[in-house]
Amino acid sequence: MTRLGTSLLGTILLVTLLLGATGFLAGCGDNWNTPYPDSAKQANVVYSAFSERPKHLDPARSYSSNEVEFTGQIYEPPLQYHFLKRPYTLIPLTADAVPRPHFYDAAGTRLPDDAASERIATSVYEIRIRPGIRYQPHPAFARDEAGRYRYHALDEAALAGKTRLGDFAHTGTRELTAADYVYQIKRLAHPGLSSPVFGLMSEHIVGLRELGKTLEQAARDNPDAVLNLNDFPLAGAEVVDRYTYRIHIKGKYPQFIYWLAMPFFAPVPWEAETFYAQPGMADRNLTLDWQPVGTGPFYLAENDPNRRMVLKKNPYFHGETYPADGDAADRRAGLLADAGKPLPLVDAAVFSLEKETIPYWSKFMQGYYDSSGISSDSFDQAVQFSAGGDPQLTDSMRDKDIHLVTSVQASTWYVGFNMLDPVVGGLGEDRRKLRQALSIAFDYDEFISIFLNGRGIPAQGPLPPGLFGYVEGVAGLNPYVYENRDGQIRRRSIETARRLLAEAGYPNGRHAETGEPLVLYFDTMASGPDAKSRLDWMKKQLDKLGVQLVVRGTDYNRFQDKILKGNAQLFEWGWNADYPDPENFFFLLYGPNKKVGSGGENAANYDNPEFNRLFEQMKDMENGPERQQVIDAMLEIVRRDAPWIYAYYPKSFGLRHGWVHNVKPNLMANNTLKYRRVDPGQRARQREDWNHPVLWPIGLMLAALAVIVAPAVIAWRRRERTTA
Repeated sequence: MTRLGTSLLGTILLVTLLLGATGFLAGCGDNWNTPYPDSAKQANVVYSAFSERPKHLDPARSYSSNEVEFTGQIYEPPLQYHFLKRPYTLIPLTADAVPRPHFYDAAGTRLPDDAASERIATSVYEIRIRPGIRYQPHPAFARDEAGRYRYHALDEAALAGKTRLGDFAHTGTRELTAADYVYQIKRLAHPGLSSPVFGLMSEHIVGLRELGKTLEQAARDNPDAVLNLNDFPLAGAEVVDRYTYRIHIKGKYPQFIYWLAMPFFAPVPWEAETFYAQPGMADRNLTLDWQPVGTGPFYLAENDPNRRMVLKKNPYFHGETYPADGDAADRRAGLLADAGKPLPLVDAAVFSLEKETIPYWSKFMQGYYDSSGISSDSFDQAVQFSAGGDPQLTDSMRDKDIHLVTSVQASTWYVGFNMLDPVVGGLGEDRRKLRQALSIAFDYDEFISIFLNGRGIPAQGPLPPGLFGYVEGVAGLNPYVYENRDGQIRRRSIETARRLLAEAGYPNGRHAETGEPLVLYFDTMASGPDAKSRLDWMKKQLDKLGVQLVVRGTDYNRFQDKILKGNAQLFEWGWNADYPDPENFFFLLYGPNKKVGSGGENAANYDNPEFNRLFEQMKDMENGPERQQVIDAMLEIVRRDAPWIYAYYPKSFGLRHGWVHNVKPNLMANNTLKYRRVDPGQRARQREDWNHPVLWPIGLMLAALAVIVAPAVIAWRRRERTTA
């Protein structure tokens, strides 16, 4: 055969294949770009994503938001937050009631509930868990016919070929007991776990610090042995009976009740730790950090951090029902439609790895993710602001039945003054006025508009919305920075700031006596183009007063060191609530918590004796009018003293598709997946509508090939006839 003939046949074959493929694809009638080819269209599954592998899934170690997204669904501490109620309200989870502490003096005598804090030596919380709660299926619980644990004494040969829990042929379960909770509290002191809350909890739980020292010594004495925590008693955590345990707290610490809703105080069975502690397990990533064991509504069925993580319904879940007690707004939003239904409402949740925001956004818009945040790149496509400044979805979003979910986070951002600094620190009247002037000049209303796309609320003090003590509207404004103009909160004028600056001894930004310009130094970890624009903005704010700002960039470790030693002058920082109590924010300004000298979280080193006195009074009080009065007095002090420039409370914007239901931001709860409901049928229909295959490029390519092939075919046939 001639070379031409061979080439021609190849071209014809290519055209034939393309025609066949086109016909096949056209016959499929389905979207071809699905990232879930192995999932059924009608699967009752939530689809989401994660950007980096959770480092710790062990409840003694996990403390990051990307980790609690998983641990919150798997582990069950005794308490949880009500899904719908605001302010945030604690309710039982595995416990039969929210415990109230009993108080005792140094002699062990029971005190009345209204005893003064100074008389209380110990607070005792007695927690009774509900019988019948069982753990997820797991090889650690599997037993043989004789009742022995099948997988607690494995050698290397028995572990050969086992890289995941599914490789173990047998699983088991058992009932949750009070001892499991006590065992986990002991784990907070385990030297090999380095729990991030051990330091704090050892200040409150009786005997926990001593247990930590005992375990450290035991590990040094026998470094190759596995510590059996059942052999080490803890005075502050005792088992009363199969379903009851007690926790002993030093003095009075009302905020401890909130810790009982965190995974740190969720149960861990000793069998799981024994199973994972065997030689060779860690080499196979068979650890509690990778494969958690809990009693919650879901278990981690798949952990492939380079691809996806999958939660599936726990077949032994003890049962819980969707709450029926919400307010009128919840009812209007459809959040009570599932009242009384058994939880969880979905069978699984698939989390796919997405390191970049653009592909995540694209897949959300195609319907392959059920919900999404809004990056700066996509903000204008999704959200626009009304004339009154209210956020609303664009027409293109509404046309796709996408819904906007907003919430003010229980967080605060601030610019701190080092109160030990000779220029900006101190409690003298001139220093106060200097800080007040700078607070007015830093226009965070403008900052929120420019850099946050409106996703924030100007802060009026250290307390964010949603916490007891925060006052809405003009009644809660900071009078040293803002004023009430016709019922609206408005920042005080720059002329007011200039007057305060002059009264502080710096008219027009220069020292009244020497004439030298006022130069301030701002330490930051921020870097990159975005950071530069923000830092330039900060300089411009002080330019309005004639004050110079020098930015000192540094890495994280150096920054931390400067803050610890008090070598910074101005700095930017923030705080996320650990629990919904004003104490969790006011303690950031409590004198004994100063960063310098004590290493506490008071990075500004603020120390006002009257504020300290009120803090010590407020932290032990029950929420009510009397506590509110004390909080109001504390706010007046810190607003006047201005140890911080109160910047903003972050506001989160999220999107959900119309087939996703029961979405209400709960900034304290981390176990809300069980309330989520999806409509798989609607999702499948809209995915198909939004992902129709585009075939015209293939047709165009075939036409182009035909134009190219036709002359060759004609020439070949002419040649064949001539030869014949």
